[in-house]
Amino acid sequence: MAQLRGPGSMTGVNLLAKVYDNGVTKDGKARFVDAQIDARDQRGPGQTNLHLTSQRVTDKDGKTRYNNGAAYSTGQFEEIVKAAGPNFEPITNKDGAEIGRIYAVKANVMPSTKGNGLVLNTKSLEQSDFKVDGQTMDNQFASMKAAKEAAEAAKASRAKEAPAVEAQAEAEAPEQSIDVPLFEEAGLEEPAVG
Repeated sequence: MAQLRGPGSMTGVNLLAKVYDNGVTKDGKARFVDAQIDARDQRGPGQTNLHLTSQRVTDKDGKTRYNNGAAYSTGQFEEIVKAAGPNFEPITNKDGAEIGRIYAVKANVMPSTKGNGLVLNTKSLEQSDFKVDGQTMDNQFASMKAAKEAAEAAKASRAKEAPAVEAQAEAEAPEQSIDVPLFEEAGLEEPAVG
């Protein structure tokens, strides 16, 4: 899930709120929203996971997938829709039928009270600085992929450098005399063995 650190990092974040029509609780009182940092926001680049929340789930077939949705009350969801205004894009299935929407908003985020990731503060909502369109989600995936590849390349580079640094440290280390015990060099007496 997204990492936001430092003063001001959780304030005025451009977000995408991805909501499917069927993402409603059984009682109809809440909607599941996949809120994620917009990759165009200054905090987006370099994030390997832009989702505010991301839980690893194993389904009944034993396959691992990630649940990126958090429950927001119907009233909170309506505030998201209101803040986005006309700045939304439909989510369609393979037949072209609308099955949800992506809303572009800007809000403060905060740690979830349920202890899983971050949630958006619906009292701070306003319209996003960025226009959402048919390419927005492709850009999200491309940004996460680029960040992951950069992280893997940096890790591989560090792994290659580690043996060279170790060898250099060993070459530069002062030689220790193995003839004279270290406690004698320090002017200490040999401990009594008894």
